[in-house]
Amino acid sequence: MSDYNRQFLFDQSTNPVVTPKLSFRQKLAKRTTFLTGTAAVVLGAVVGAGVGAGVGVAVYNSWTRPAAVVVNDAKSVTWITGAAAVAAPSVVTLSVSGVGGSGSGSGVFLTEDGYILTNSHVVTLDGSTASVKIEVKTYDGHVYDGKVIGTDPINDLAVVKVSAPISFKAITFADSNKINVGDRVLAIGAPLGLANTVTEGIVSALNRTIAVASSAVPDNSGLGFGGLQFFNGTGSSINLRVIQTDAAINPGNSGGALVDETGKLIGINVAIASAGSSSQAGNIGVGFAIPSDVAKRIAKEIMTTGKASHALLGAGVVDSTSSADNSGFSVGALVKSLTPGGAAEKGGIQVGDIVVKFNGQAISTAGELTAAVRQEPAGAKAQVEVLRDAKPLTLNVVLGDAADLQ
Repeated sequence: MSDYNRQFLFDQSTNPVVTPKLSFRQKLAKRTTFLTGTAAVVLGAVVGAGVGAGVGVAVYNSWTRPAAVVVNDAKSVTWITGAAAVAAPSVVTLSVSGVGGSGSGSGVFLTEDGYILTNSHVVTLDGSTASVKIEVKTYDGHVYDGKVIGTDPINDLAVVKVSAPISFKAITFADSNKINVGDRVLAIGAPLGLANTVTEGIVSALNRTIAVASSAVPDNSGLGFGGLQFFNGTGSSINLRVIQTDAAINPGNSGGALVDETGKLIGINVAIASAGSSSQAGNIGVGFAIPSDVAKRIAKEIMTTGKASHALLGAGVVDSTSSADNSGFSVGALVKSLTPGGAAEKGGIQVGDIVVKFNGQAISTAGELTAAVRQEPAGAKAQVEVLRDAKPLTLNVVLGDAADLQ
């Protein structure tokens, strides 16, 4: 069985511990503490990541489910424990099986009634089949049948639904446009099938573009890459605009959560870089996640309509390099052709223009432009900065619908 990369005890008392004059650590120090989604976890101002760092966590002595986070030494609680306690109950492990194959990954609850966000490559077994059986295991060990609601291979996202007579803990989304390089993050998922695994890191880079194998059925039947590493040149590929992190991400983390210091979702883990040739290579400190703002938009559209929309610029582009023989660095996306009546032509873009910014984000390659455009919904307004005769020019474009190409 392959693992895809993309991702307790009870106390019988029913009354909350109320000791207003005691500090958080004093209350915790009285006993070994188990933090769960049923605990009221309030991070507020989280300071420091070392031993003794402060986290505001109100712990109740009443549990209805096994714990997601175990605390054995209250004096050493850090922001990591607090953020994990907030987010871990929203993270699930997926077991996927189909004709001729099986695999596992991770996901996050979008809603209390059981909608789950994960990667498209997880629920299609790397694009090999659209007919799969899915089992969803929650943080507390319960297992439910899952149903695929819709997939978006272009952004490698999918929505799964489970039905149960209980409410689940939905993940809270952060604004991924407000994160900074250097921000501390946690990756939560089931690497190698090890559920409830938490790894720490930072945001290493923003607006990174990577190429991974497409999960569109049946584009990758039998490849088994699923975004574990960069596209190897076989089959078709997609370009993703992602967050780069050094938090350890391994096979099985696919579809899991990348969260900030307060436990809010900033990204969906999707891929790792590999220094070797194996598609099952492990973490080397270079992992990638789909930004939460993109994931939120795609998830909402899939839950509403069963599919997601994607913008279309209507321009054929290639890398524009810093040297005449194309051997230098790529410095933008050179427009080689325009679709008659398309968004680019209507917006004033001309053949020969070099696109260097899209909605304020630097563009250095054709792949980066493609990824940035496809993250937008059909009909979105965009600001495109081009170089025309070596002079900068800013154009406003109303993007088309990629569905028009089908």
